[in-house]
Amino acid sequence: MRIRIVDAFTDQPFAGNPAGVCLLPAGPWPDESRLQQIAAEVNLSETAFARPASGDPDADWDLRWFTPTIEAKMCGHATLATTHVLAADGLLDGPVRFNSLSGVLLASVEGETITLDFPVSTPTEIAVPAGLAEALRVKPEATYRTDPLGDLLVILQDEAAVRTATPDPKALAALTEQHAFRGAILTAPAEGERGPAAPGLPPAATETGAATEYDFVSRFFAPAHGIDEDPVTGSAHTGLTPYWAERLGRERLVGFQPSARGGVVQVRLAGDRVHLTGHAVTVLDGELLV
Repeated sequence: MRIRIVDAFTDQPFAGNPAGVCLLPAGPWPDESRLQQIAAEVNLSETAFARPASGDPDADWDLRWFTPTIEAKMCGHATLATTHVLAADGLLDGPVRFNSLSGVLLASVEGETITLDFPVSTPTEIAVPAGLAEALRVKPEATYRTDPLGDLLVILQDEAAVRTATPDPKALAALTEQHAFRGAILTAPAEGERGPAAPGLPPAATETGAATEYDFVSRFFAPAHGIDEDPVTGSAHTGLTPYWAERLGRERLVGFQPSARGGVVQVRLAGDRVHLTGHAVTVLDGELLV
């Protein structure tokens, strides 16, 4: 089985979010336990497995994602990475339709840029869960649940609070499991009206055509699923986008995820869909020998 590691939401190697990508032949899926073992061996936040769709006229490929411990319902960066691999192998002829646990997801390639078309995850304000400030080690201004993904969207005072947050993984894992959250998204507006360009990150056009700038920052933590911190989380932006679109009054925005690796996600709210745009680069190509 060929396995590639692709850095997503960046055009620089060793930045963005790395994902494992395995393209499988048509036919039955390998045993689920084997897919989980492979994902645990790759040991990235997600490993994607794709096969040509069988018997589904609405899809071109079937797509599944696994963290080191569970099968994921949705993953943006691994979908972008899979699209990048399909394009590199000459297997795309226009937009690609992925059949997944989150329904049919669309992706399109234009030059070096990939755009994902995902369903929106609507944020609904909720009371701040007891113990959240202690688990995050920072005081929330407000909290939301994003459905259907079930993320806990936590609004912080400013960009500095997001960047310097050091959550307690054990406490946060217990809290998110107790309330059936997938993970916690910390977010705040960029410093000033728009944040400064982030060094080493790919160019990301805004609606004004300016150089790389960002409107909001976010970080994502899912320790209950084996992900203490995800470097750049495309799926989280399906909930971030409607929140910031309403707050800032614009449908087109740029998000920056200031993890240790860092990455840019260009987003657009399109009714009940969210368009996520970014770059990707393959950094490793190998064969599973077992």
